[in-house]
Amino acid sequence: MNIVLVTGGARAGKSCWAAEEATRIAGPDVAFVATAERRDQEMADRIAAHRLDRHRSWITIEVPLEVPRAVRDADRPVVIVDCMTLWVSNLLLAADAPGGPAAGEPVGFDAGGPVGSDAGGPVGPVRAEVESLLEVAADRTGTLIVVTNEVGLGLVPDNALARIYRDLLGWANARVAGQAERVVLLVAGIPVELRGDRLPSPPSATT
Repeated sequence: MNIVLVTGGARAGKSCWAAEEATRIAGPDVAFVATAERRDQEMADRIAAHRLDRHRSWITIEVPLEVPRAVRDADRPVVIVDCMTLWVSNLLLAADAPGGPAAGEPVGFDAGGPVGSDAGGPVGPVRAEVESLLEVAADRTGTLIVVTNEVGLGLVPDNALARIYRDLLGWANARVAGQAERVVLLVAGIPVELRGDRLPSPPSATT
């Protein structure tokens, strides 16, 4: 699959851009992989609002954890994963349940990714799932649009779990970007092309 990574800050227009790009490429023939969970009423309202914005013929697959399987099984030429931000959070919490990260667990970066990712704890399972998604994309045709957030431009978080999450998502963003044909940064609703060219629409697509 052609991978398109869409990143940026909160409320920058990433999901809207991803939906417009998917429609341009494949019209109504899109699968939407949603990673959000209804943990409270605010999130439930957000999910409902996002549903109304989607094309009626799109299929929606709600999977907080098993994103690689959902992408593999989605029988559509364009698949949107929205978003990797929540997916990594869900994976981290699931891998670490019921306690928090071990005190002093090393999280940083070396040439292979987050330090500590092969030494147990919550980091390794998250890293394995991201690699699985890339393997699935390599085995499929079509386009995979991955929406994510840039969380590395603010202050260093004041607790261990948040620091591990920031490092993991930063690594995941870089790993997917490294395999992407196109990387787009949304700033105040304006797309800034960081890598690649606009992907063509297939001749049979209807918009």
